[in-house]
Amino acid sequence: MSSNQQLQDRKDKVFARGQGNLAPVYVKKALNAEVWDEEGKRYIDFGAGIAVNNTGHSHPKVVAAVKQQLENFSHTCVMVTPYESAVELAEKLVEIAPGSSEKKAIFVTTGAEAVENCVKIARAHTGRRGIIAFHGGFHGRTNMTMGLTGKMTPYKNLFGPFPNDIYHIPFPIEYHGISEADSLKALDALLHCDIAASDVAAIIIEPVQGEGGFYSASSKFLQAIRELCDQQGIVMIADEIQTGFGRTGKMFCMQHHDIEPDLITMAKGIAGGFPLSAVVGKSDIMDSPLPGGLGGTYAGSPIGCSAALAVLDVITEENLVDRAEQIGQVFKQGLQAMQVEFSVIGDIRVMGAMIAIELVSEQDPTKANPELTANIIALAYQKGLFLLSCGSRGNVVRFLPPLTISDELIHEGLDKLAECFTSAL
Repeated sequence: MSSNQQLQDRKDKVFARGQGNLAPVYVKKALNAEVWDEEGKRYIDFGAGIAVNNTGHSHPKVVAAVKQQLENFSHTCVMVTPYESAVELAEKLVEIAPGSSEKKAIFVTTGAEAVENCVKIARAHTGRRGIIAFHGGFHGRTNMTMGLTGKMTPYKNLFGPFPNDIYHIPFPIEYHGISEADSLKALDALLHCDIAASDVAAIIIEPVQGEGGFYSASSKFLQAIRELCDQQGIVMIADEIQTGFGRTGKMFCMQHHDIEPDLITMAKGIAGGFPLSAVVGKSDIMDSPLPGGLGGTYAGSPIGCSAALAVLDVITEENLVDRAEQIGQVFKQGLQAMQVEFSVIGDIRVMGAMIAIELVSEQDPTKANPELTANIIALAYQKGLFLLSCGSRGNVVRFLPPLTISDELIHEGLDKLAECFTSAL
């Protein structure tokens, strides 16, 4: 049996340093919200593969669907000789997507591909060039999506130049003194100083910023963006890659706000860990590109589509959308109690099972504490708890547990987190 350190030493010799790993923990087995490493150590998973395993690790229904598909065939290319699972999945996605407009879908492989294709579709539909994104947003690691991303290190640092015709404005964050009025004022200034509204193809926004720090946009703010897009003929893109498939207590986060975007990106939780992503949007917009203009060799993998159909069944049968809200409340109560003891927890943010705490010094939001955050994350792995960080300043701990996690495991994990704070402070 190889040890974690032996595997890390082997990895360091053959992996480029840019594809690093957060912790030297090499997974041997995972089931629901628990993981075991090569040395037999058990961990509670509060990360779910970055919101991918919403239905937990190795859900029996997903495993069975994948095995059955693999026995039939693994690949033909949906753009050459398609298959029923892709058609059925598209039918279900257009049905559950926010809003009542007639919709169509495409499949690709990664979240970044979904975002890139939204840009292509929006430009084809409008004949315009400009794309507006937000500070702190994260949209992927390709050249276009890095350009859209509003966080420099590690995602953009050393990788420029990026595409032209991308513009950024502040995301409203009350905790940091950026009001909705400030953001809308910046947007108005942008449209008067840098690019005319008549030359903007799309505005892309995460209803809850992921890598940016789990800051939520309000219904009022999103409605203002929707109204501007309607007035100016701009395509509104909702990036729901991290917020989708029950994560926030709705199937998609935009349903909290009763707002229908023109295009929606979907990935992460869509297929229980199998590479698959989608764009779903209004039919007239989706049909703007010419035949052959959208797709990819692995787009709509039959294995991924079969897994995704099983994921949708599990979400419905196990009431995981409602469960996300319950998980959020259990975390909220535990974290609020912890905040009383540890004043470094400056803010607690909860949207269903998309949860975060922001660590600061002297209870001052302007005094980010990334050093403590990194220490807490490292200690958590030592104590048998998977955690992730995020935030433009690296001072946010985020919690993305599987929606199938039990309350018992949540409490055990929060106890481990409290031990980490005690050790670090």
